[in-house]
Amino acid sequence: MNLLRKILFPFAILYGFITSIRNFLFDKGILKSYSFDIPIIAVGNLSVGGTGKTPQIEYLIRLLSPNYKIATLSRGYKRKSKGFVLANSSSSAAMLGDEPYQFFLKFPNIKVAVDTDRKNGIEKLLSETEKPEVILLDDAFQHRKVKAGFYILLTTYGDLYSDDWMMPTGNLRESRSGARRANLIIVTKCPTTLSPEKQNNIKSKLNLDFNQELYFSYIDYDESIYSENTSIKVSEIMPVDKLLLAGIAKPEPFFAYLHNINDVCLTYPDHHHFTENDLLEINNKSQNKIIITTEKDFVRLKGSIPSEQLFYLPIRSSLIVDDENFDKTIMNYVGTSTRNR
Repeated sequence: MNLLRKILFPFAILYGFITSIRNFLFDKGILKSYSFDIPIIAVGNLSVGGTGKTPQIEYLIRLLSPNYKIATLSRGYKRKSKGFVLANSSSSAAMLGDEPYQFFLKFPNIKVAVDTDRKNGIEKLLSETEKPEVILLDDAFQHRKVKAGFYILLTTYGDLYSDDWMMPTGNLRESRSGARRANLIIVTKCPTTLSPEKQNNIKSKLNLDFNQELYFSYIDYDESIYSENTSIKVSEIMPVDKLLLAGIAKPEPFFAYLHNINDVCLTYPDHHHFTENDLLEINNKSQNKIIITTEKDFVRLKGSIPSEQLFYLPIRSSLIVDDENFDKTIMNYVGTSTRNR
C-alpha cells in the first residue's frame, strides 16, 4: 500500500460508511429493489476491475445458450452512446463498449444490450418480440436496484477481497460483508497447480456462509492467435519478433504467455480509447512486426491497424475442480426458475 493510499484512509472509512448505509437501506426495503419473473444471474465483484468478469460471462453463455434464449446486459463502460442500446449489425465498440461488443461478435445467437439503468434495460429486453429466457447481468453486484435471482461473486487469487480495504486506501467498492449476498464465489486467475491445502486455506480466509459454494478458476489461453482472416499457432509465433499490446487491468499473464526476449510490450489503461497518437506510437514501435493483443483491445483496434498485422489471443475461464457441480448449480437455478414462472 503506497503512502498516498495510507494518507487517504479516513476517506476510506467515510466511503465504507456511505456504502454500508446504502446496502442497509436496500436490505430493509427502504430503498426499493425490483425483481423479474425470469432467471437473472448477476456476475460481479467487490473490488474495482480485473477479476475476470468477461470470461466468466462467456462461460455462462456457452453453458446456457444451447438450451435457453440468452441476453447479456452491461452498462457499456466508456461507450459513446446513451441509454438503452440493443446490439445489431451496425453496432461498434464505441456504441456498446468493448466487452459487450466482444459478446456480440462471438455469440451471434444471443441478445446483447447495454444500459446504465439495469431495471430499464431488463424491461426493454422483456418488451422485445422474442424475449430472452435468461438474462446475464455483467458487473452488477453493486446494482441493488435490481434483485437478481442468483449472484456470482469473483475475487482474484492474488488480491482476495478478504485482504483488501475500502477505496481509496484499497480497491473495494463496498465492505467485505457484501460477499454474503453471493450464492456462489469464484476465486479467479489461480495457478493451475493450486493444491487442495491452499484451496482450504483460502476458503478459511473468505469465511463463507454455510450455504455459499466456492470454486477456483484459471485463465486458459488459446493455442492459436487470430486475425480477421486467419489464425497462427502460438508455438509457431513464439520465436518471431512481435509487438504485444494490452489495455486491460492486469496484463502481466498475457505478456508472460506470449513474450520472448526481443518482443516489444505496450501497456495502456483498461478500456482505453486509442487515439491517433496511440496508433502512431503502435505503428512506430511495431516496425511492421506482427501485433498481438487481447480480444477486448482487438474489437477497438480493428479497422485502425492493417488486418494482416493485427491478431488477438482468446482466453477462457476454466474451473480447477468441480466443474460438473458448478454447471449443475447454474442449470438447476435456471431450470427451477423457468419451471416456476
